[in-house]
Amino acid sequence: MEKWVLALFLVWLILLVHPLSKIAANTEGDALHNLRSNLLDPNNVLQSWDPTLVNPCTWFHVTCNNENSVIRVDLGNAALSGELVPDLGQLKNLQYLELYSNNITGQIPSALGNLTSLVSLDLYLNSFTGPIPDSLGKLMKLRFLRLNNNSLSGPIPLSLINITALQVLDLSNNRLSGPVPDNGSFSLFTPISFANNIDLCGPVTGKPCPGSPPFAPPPPFVPTATVSSPGKNSPTAAIAGGVAAGAALLFAAPAVGFAYWRRRKPQEFFFDVPAEEDPEVHLGQLKRFSLRELQVATDTFSNKNILGRGGFGKVYKGRLADGTLVAVKRLKEERTPGGELQFQTEVEMISMAVHRNLLRLRGFCMTPTERLLVYPYMANGSVASCLRERPPSEPPLDWSTRKRIAIGSARGLSYLHDHCDPKIIHRDVKAANILLDEEFEAVVGDFGLAKLMDYKDTHVTTAVRGTIGHIAPEYLSTGKSSEKTDVFGYGIMLLELITGQRAFDLARLANDDDVMLLDWVKGLLKEKKLDMLVDPDLQNNYVETEVEQLIQVALLCTQGSPMDRPKMSEVVRMLEGDGLAEKWDEWQKAEVINHDLELAPPGNSDWIVHSTDKLHPFELSGPR
Repeated sequence: MEKWVLALFLVWLILLVHPLSKIAANTEGDALHNLRSNLLDPNNVLQSWDPTLVNPCTWFHVTCNNENSVIRVDLGNAALSGELVPDLGQLKNLQYLELYSNNITGQIPSALGNLTSLVSLDLYLNSFTGPIPDSLGKLMKLRFLRLNNNSLSGPIPLSLINITALQVLDLSNNRLSGPVPDNGSFSLFTPISFANNIDLCGPVTGKPCPGSPPFAPPPPFVPTATVSSPGKNSPTAAIAGGVAAGAALLFAAPAVGFAYWRRRKPQEFFFDVPAEEDPEVHLGQLKRFSLRELQVATDTFSNKNILGRGGFGKVYKGRLADGTLVAVKRLKEERTPGGELQFQTEVEMISMAVHRNLLRLRGFCMTPTERLLVYPYMANGSVASCLRERPPSEPPLDWSTRKRIAIGSARGLSYLHDHCDPKIIHRDVKAANILLDEEFEAVVGDFGLAKLMDYKDTHVTTAVRGTIGHIAPEYLSTGKSSEKTDVFGYGIMLLELITGQRAFDLARLANDDDVMLLDWVKGLLKEKKLDMLVDPDLQNNYVETEVEQLIQVALLCTQGSPMDRPKMSEVVRMLEGDGLAEKWDEWQKAEVINHDLELAPPGNSDWIVHSTDKLHPFELSGPR
C-alpha cells in the first residue's frame, strides 16, 4: 500500500514540476528531433534543434503560439535530404509545414493526416515517391496543398475532394495516374494543377479515361472583342460560333466609336461588353467580374471610396453583392491592339503566386476601355498609413508587430523570387505596398503589376518604375531591375519600420538633415545617435538588440553593389536568427579592407560615412 501511495505522490510531483504544456512540448520536441535525426543537414540548418531543451520553441525555423505549441515548421530551401518520420503527426497544433525545395526522398507519411489544424502543406520540389496518402483528406482546414515536382505515383485520392477550404492545389510534374476528380473542391482547379502527369485522364486533362465515352474538350477562352481588323478576329469568330460573331459585329462599331471619342475626351466613362454578361465566369480560381458588378460595388468608382493612388492607378473600396469587401485597382491604361489575351495570361500568372504573405488576386475585369484587378480588402491599410497617417485614437504599431511585418514581408518577397516560375520582381517595394490584414500580418501587394503594365515590352530594361528614396542606384542609372532591386527596396522599408520616417522627405531639410532616409540614418550612425533613429511613437518600448539586428539587415540590403546584397531567402534566415552575425562580420571585414585602400582617410571615428556612400565599420552590438 505504501508503494502505491509513493507512486501516486511521484506522479503528482512530476505533474507539478512539468505541467501538461511542458509534457506536450516535450512530445513535440521529441518528434522534431526524430525528424532531425532522419535528415542529412549539410548546412547545419538544424544545429539549434537541441534535444536537451524542454521547449522546441527556442529552435530556429520553429514557430510556436502563446501556449508553447508548435504551429509552424519552415525548412524550405535548406538543402535537406533523407526521409520524413511519422512522428510529425504528433504536432497536433501545426498549421504550416514547409519543406519545399529540398531533396527529401521516401513516401509522404500517412500520419500527416493527424495534423487537423494544418492550413498549408508545402512539399514541392523534392524527390518524394509513392502515393499521395488518402489520410490527407482529413485535413479539413487545409487551404494550400502543393506536392508538385516530385515523383509521386498512383491515383489522386478521392478523399481530397471533401476539403472544402482548399484554395490552392498543385499536383503537377509527378507520375500520377487515373482519373482526375471533377467534383467537390476539385471543380475549382484548372489543368495547370495536374499538368505533366502523363497517365492522368478525365475531362479536366482533356484525355479520356480508358473505357469511358469520348468527350469534346472544353472550348478555348474567347477574349473580349478588340479594336482590330476583321481578318485578325476571324479565327476567334469561327471558334465562338455564329452567335458570338454576330454579337461581336453588333458591338464592334459602338466600341470603335466610343474608344475614339474617349481618346479625344478622357473622362470617367465606362463601357461594358457582351463577353462579360455572365459575372460568374471563372478562369481556374480567378473570377472574371463584369464591369457593371464593380461599378455597383464601388458606387461608380466614387471618389469617397478611393483607398489610395499609385503609379499603376487608383484603388477603390467596394462591397460585392454578397457583402464581401474588396479593393478594386483601376489600372492606368497603356492599351495596345490585340493585347487582351496577353493581359489575361499575365493576370493568370500573377494569380498563381499564392502565399500567406502575398496579396491574393481574387479576380479581374477586362473591357476595351477598362482593366481592373480585384483583391481582398485589407482592414488595417498599409504599413505606411499605420506609421504616418494613423488617427490619434489608434495606437501606433508596437515593436513586436513591426518585427512580424519585417519577417512576413521578407517571406513574401522570397516566394516571388525563388518559388514563382517565372520569378516575379516587384520593382516598387516600400511601406505603402506592404498591407496589413485583420491580424496585422504583412501582405505584399502590387507584385507583378510592373510586368502586367509592361506586357508589351520584350526586354528586361523598361521605363523605371518606383518611388524616390526606394529605388536602387543601379535601377535608377540603367533601368535594369533584378531581385536585388527588390532587396534594396526592402532594406529601405526596414528603415521605415524602425524610424517611422519617409524614404524621401524634404521636411528633414529644415534641420539640415538629408532628405534621403538611408543617408539620414547613416548620418545618425556616424554621430553614434542610435536612439534618435527609433520611431518616437514607440516611446522607448522596444528591444534595443532587436533594433540593432534590423538595422544590420537593412544596411546589408542597401549596399551600393547589387552583387553584395543578400538574397531575400538569406534575409529571411537572418531575421530568424540564422547567419546574421556571420554576414555582418563579413561586411565589416570588407569595409576595413576598403578603408585601408582609401587615400587620406579621415579621423578615427567608427561611425564615419564617406563620399563613396560606404559606411565604415561600426558595432551596433557586435557579431553574435
